[in-house]
Amino acid sequence: MPLATFSTPIARSTMAYVLAGGRGARLMELTDRRAKPAVYFGGKSRIIDFTLSNALNSGIRRIAVATQYKAHSLIRHMQRGWNFLRPERNESFDILPASQRVSEVEWYRGTADAVFQNIDIIDGYAPEYIMILAGDHVYKMDYERMLVQHVNSGADVTVACVETPLEFASGLGVMHVDATDRIIDFFEKPAHPPAMPDRPGFALASMGIYVFKRTFLNEQLRRDAADPQSSRDFGRDIIPWLVKHGFAQAHRFTTSCVRSRSEAEVYWRDVGTVDAYFDANIDLTDVVPSLDVFDRDWPIWSYAEISPPAKFVFDEHDRRGTAISSLVSGGCIVSGASVRRSLLFTSAHVHSYAQVEDAVILPETDIGRYARLRNVILDHGVRIPDGLVVGEDPVLDAARFRRTDRGICLITQAMIDRLDA
Repeated sequence: MPLATFSTPIARSTMAYVLAGGRGARLMELTDRRAKPAVYFGGKSRIIDFTLSNALNSGIRRIAVATQYKAHSLIRHMQRGWNFLRPERNESFDILPASQRVSEVEWYRGTADAVFQNIDIIDGYAPEYIMILAGDHVYKMDYERMLVQHVNSGADVTVACVETPLEFASGLGVMHVDATDRIIDFFEKPAHPPAMPDRPGFALASMGIYVFKRTFLNEQLRRDAADPQSSRDFGRDIIPWLVKHGFAQAHRFTTSCVRSRSEAEVYWRDVGTVDAYFDANIDLTDVVPSLDVFDRDWPIWSYAEISPPAKFVFDEHDRRGTAISSLVSGGCIVSGASVRRSLLFTSAHVHSYAQVEDAVILPETDIGRYARLRNVILDHGVRIPDGLVVGEDPVLDAARFRRTDRGICLITQAMIDRLDA
């Protein structure tokens, strides 16, 4: 099929519909008060900022976000940081909480239902194409490239896929493709995932990103909603049905992944466990990290909180404010303490003689004098008492905090309060 030519970017005729309603239960207490897309990441961002930034940087100016689980933190963040799109410029940003718009007794039943319940809002903007996006992954991607492939292929749906070693693909949705990357079968968490035709040892795993023509998607959502056996989910219902009865095309992430000169690998992370979340954050402290958050050509937009510069005070022999191989955000004070290979989010305060190493410190935390913390994640607003030691006694750590098998300790204020109970 000859490639089509376009006078304007297809992204300008596209709406990005972001699914951001999931809890992310494997993040344990990090999602007790917020949905997974609202979890802090990278020193100043939220996880959802990566998906939203990809849409904006790709040229998409109509964005909708469907929320459900404990959405207040997420909605507040988007209202503060993503309210600059203007309707007079044919732009829009809609926040769509589950609000029983179709049934007075049902919230969003699944990912497909989260779109179906808002068909009238989408149709009001009349975009030609719809991109369904997951709001809980960390990556940089030019969606325009995927849109162009979708139009040129003539597919009913295009599914973005990341190349994954076979030994890790059994926990994912895997696409079996032919030599042209047409999807000929779909397997949900297969014991023996099929390998890629041109890359033995690797499988194509779904990224939860789909492109449809809007009118075609509407037909499929109505068909699915009429099926009493459906779970109303894209991955379980819509995509498998189209693989069998329509034309489903795979899009390889390698062709649209955005990389700066310093980024050698294709970067996509599902930071869905405490260990994975810790690793992805700590990796940013490397001299040349796998993810370049300093890339001005593809910025990660977020709510820019007004805060004073970071401050480092005291310069005595055993009381020197230092941070080495670390990211330190505005409003932080390192007061005669030592910070190594760590991320300090906005307005963290580390007091004199404290030692912090391999730590993800979320906003507005306070670490007391003489505390020693290693391999920890501190939740928002945690107050670490003077002299607390974490990361040196595995048995004691496990009894007091959420400790993973890898030895990463997640600490919340409720856990600290129980120490004095």
